Amino acid sequence: MTSAAPAKTEYEAIIGLETHCQLSTQTKIFSDSSTKFGADPNTNIDPVCMGLPGVLPVLNEKVLEYAVKAGLALNCSIAKYSKFDRKQYFYPDLPKNYQISQFDLPIAEHGWLEIELIDGDGNPVRKKIGITRLHMEEDAGKLVHAGSDRLSGSTYSLVDYNRAGVPLVEIVSEPDLRSGQEAAEYAQELRRIMRYLGVSDGNMQEGSLRCDVNISVRPVGQKEFGTKVEIKNMNSFSAIQKAIEYEIERQIAAVEAGEKIIQETRLWEEGSQKTFSMRVKEGSSDYRYFPEPDLGPIEVSEEQLSSWRSELPELPADKRHRYEETLSLSAYDARVLTEEVPTSKYFEATIAAGASAKGAANWIMGDIAAYLNKQKLSIDEIALTPKNLAKTISLIEKGTISGKKVKDKLTDLLAGKSPDDVFKGQEQISDPAVLIPLVEQAIANNPKELEKYRSGKTKLLGFFVGQVLKQTGGRADPKLTNKLVTEKLNG
Repeated sequence: MTSAAPAKTEYEAIIGLETHCQLSTQTKIFSDSSTKFGADPNTNIDPVCMGLPGVLPVLNEKVLEYAVKAGLALNCSIAKYSKFDRKQYFYPDLPKNYQISQFDLPIAEHGWLEIELIDGDGNPVRKKIGITRLHMEEDAGKLVHAGSDRLSGSTYSLVDYNRAGVPLVEIVSEPDLRSGQEAAEYAQELRRIMRYLGVSDGNMQEGSLRCDVNISVRPVGQKEFGTKVEIKNMNSFSAIQKAIEYEIERQIAAVEAGEKIIQETRLWEEGSQKTFSMRVKEGSSDYRYFPEPDLGPIEVSEEQLSSWRSELPELPADKRHRYEETLSLSAYDARVLTEEVPTSKYFEATIAAGASAKGAANWIMGDIAAYLNKQKLSIDEIALTPKNLAKTISLIEKGTISGKKVKDKLTDLLAGKSPDDVFKGQEQISDPAVLIPLVEQAIANNPKELEKYRSGKTKLLGFFVGQVLKQTGGRADPKLTNKLVTEKLNG
């Protein structure tokens, strides 16, 4: 008698994200150089961000305001007392050979944000992800490697210090994420929040939002975490998800093969869709932190905190909940409409002008979105005002004009023309007293088709409806026409 094969071990991933978010201030964190992206290399620099002898940093007050507002939006506790620290490391893109950051007393701690995934039935699945801390720091410069996209294999490297001293907040999550999909959604929600606050543009292509992932695997049921690996070099949400999914499989395969996972930093390579080892991971002791002697402590008064809290907008998750609960929109519709601030503002202005929520959602997410994508425009760049869209939707819902007619004339509306002018003389005919004689005439004019219909070729119903629409120049109400034709043919 053969013994049963041992049960296959199930594993789960433990994932946390460290997100660097550039703040949208006009000037750098400790000096007055511009933070504008795209300037010629090494033109937005000054003695402070270059670490020249005899200069002193001065904290940009706007950085503190933005950091506190971000902390409040992430449900964090704001420190009444915090400070800056020096983080020592030596690399060509760091002019001072140390970075001014925050170590043991960050500006914000112990928060959370809500992620929302849509299940197969269209229902929202929500989960709170803990935020360990949020702290302020300065960015480093940028290295450009010639002959290769990374240091290995390059023939020489160039350094651009424009980014040095650009203000960042680093946001560290709790290890509450369990899949690449959850991690990608967490990063997207973080980006939404920052953009709603107006503290960052969150542009990943320009490096305004950069995510490092910490990931380990363990058998389901085990309390102890496995050895974590950090993944860098991800510049899109899809890359975050794919890198995590690959790394989960790699680590599980290694554990199953009896190999030891080492704590290291790996890079995601988009071309091969794989991670590869970059370096053995440093610990915090390697950075030799100590309090920054050139900057005083930071104290946020209750009055100032209250003032900044009062300036917070309605945040994406709250807006989604409101759209679902008070406007009866689906979770999917609420998610799309709250993705960008201009879209939600346009949607709400359309409702305020009298449109139904579902009607406004359908047009904004459908034909208008298709036009915007094709023309590469934002919704605040079109000439169709919310008021005119609301009036158009009202005309459709009253049966005055058809949805098809609006689709045909959408370009005119988007160009700013009034629906009164666009649809003048094209009102839909919805009066049975007007339509019945036209239906009778269409049937009388086509006796052969009538005979075929009554002999069983019922698809000819569409032919007769088409004849009525043709007589009215497309103005006959299609639904009512269909009903009247059916009654006459079968009567």
